[in-house]
Amino acid sequence: MTDLPNSDRSHRRARALFAVLGLSVVLGACTYNDRNDFTASVPTDYRHRHPIAIQDAERSVDVFVGAGRGGLTATQRAEIMSLASAWLREGTGTLVIHTPARTPNARAASDAVREIKSLFAAAGIPDRGITVRSYHVDDPRQLATLRVTYPRIVAVAGPCGLWPEDLGPSIKNPGYYNNRPYYNLGCASQRNLAAMVANPSDLVQPRSEDPAYTPRRNTVLERYRAGERTGAELAESDRNKASSVGK
Repeated sequence: MTDLPNSDRSHRRARALFAVLGLSVVLGACTYNDRNDFTASVPTDYRHRHPIAIQDAERSVDVFVGAGRGGLTATQRAEIMSLASAWLREGTGTLVIHTPARTPNARAASDAVREIKSLFAAAGIPDRGITVRSYHVDDPRQLATLRVTYPRIVAVAGPCGLWPEDLGPSIKNPGYYNNRPYYNLGCASQRNLAAMVANPSDLVQPRSEDPAYTPRRNTVLERYRAGERTGAELAESDRNKASSVGK
């Protein structure tokens, strides 16, 4: 076998080196993509990390009744009527009146239950929507409260304050250099939004539109057909003013 010239051997070595480098680049790209695919499986959107859930919860009002008085005060009657109005609007189950048993104020609590039921009846709550249950306390010498509860649908999010990874670079947090938001980001905003929303269904679907006000619409259309001004008429002294601030 004849020896190859030095130039041919050099070309072969160069081609082999380029082949090894090309294979290394391909394998490195595959490894990089795999790592990106793994990190992409962790949600970066705070709405996905801390979703707002719709679930059942309980609303309650405590009524403090003394041993020598079975009636309700004016403030307590207002609270009961407010609870009745809220139940008619958002209640998903029966109203339950929890009354203490074998306590110094048990008799007074029974008298208060009758007044509470009469207030519920005046608010339009049927008798079948009210349930009375008794409960026992650990110390029968203490004064127990009347508790009125009902289930409702609420929006919840959280819990917040979870820090599964360090905020800064560390051995425990190798993904710091991926420039991704920290886990707890947005949790407080989601929790506050869930607590403030009046109707949890608004987070799931929009409300239906109210019908148009027909009398006003007819008035505007008639003025439009007649070529008249359809907007509100301003007084002569107010036409050149930008606003009414400072009046």
